[in-house]
Amino acid sequence: MMKIPIINFLVCLSLVFCFFSCVGSNANVFTPVPDLSIYETKSLINIENIIENRNIPEWLRVYINGGIEAVERLDAYSNKYVFIAVNEGNNESILNIWSRNISAAHDFPMLAARRIEARIVSASSIYPDDEYGSFFETMIKNAYSGLYPGAVKADTHWIKIRIDSENPWDYMEKYMCFVLMTIDRMPMQAIVRSMISRSNAAVTVTNAQSSAINRLRQNFFEGF
Repeated sequence: MMKIPIINFLVCLSLVFCFFSCVGSNANVFTPVPDLSIYETKSLINIENIIENRNIPEWLRVYINGGIEAVERLDAYSNKYVFIAVNEGNNESILNIWSRNISAAHDFPMLAARRIEARIVSASSIYPDDEYGSFFETMIKNAYSGLYPGAVKADTHWIKIRIDSENPWDYMEKYMCFVLMTIDRMPMQAIVRSMISRSNAAVTVTNAQSSAINRLRQNFFEGF
């Protein structure tokens, strides 16, 4: 009379072990890549909705239509990396104060670090913390606190845009301010290579993570 419950118990127990074994063996295999959409440069506005300051400089018009990569293809910036800070609001005076106060010395590191982080994430096949170990966090910290000699604040421009709604008589208006910063390509590449070397030397990683870091070092500027 006791054989059936014992058999059922053993079957259930084997299924439990099988479940946890599958979970454990696949935990690293199926680690997803982070959502890269937060790093993508999207079209900012419909250029037809600009209602003030239509005399837009070429770099801004190209940026609105095609993003950073399109700006860097312009002859004027072909030997530079381009970074654009954006702010928006309903008060033009406040935005003008912001654009006057923003500087390459204080604000460029944040723009550079975000782009460096985006490049590392895009190069990862799994989460960067898993693929590169403690190197990833160290590298990002160094990017945010780094010095970028040669970075310059090249231009600023504001526009006023109309935000349409389903009701053609009901729309909003806002100001957008853009600050263009640039740095020559060769100095920027030297800065990042040095940063990679210092970050790598400061951490202990596995052999697989070390190989991933070396691949990143070799290919970092492809798509940067």
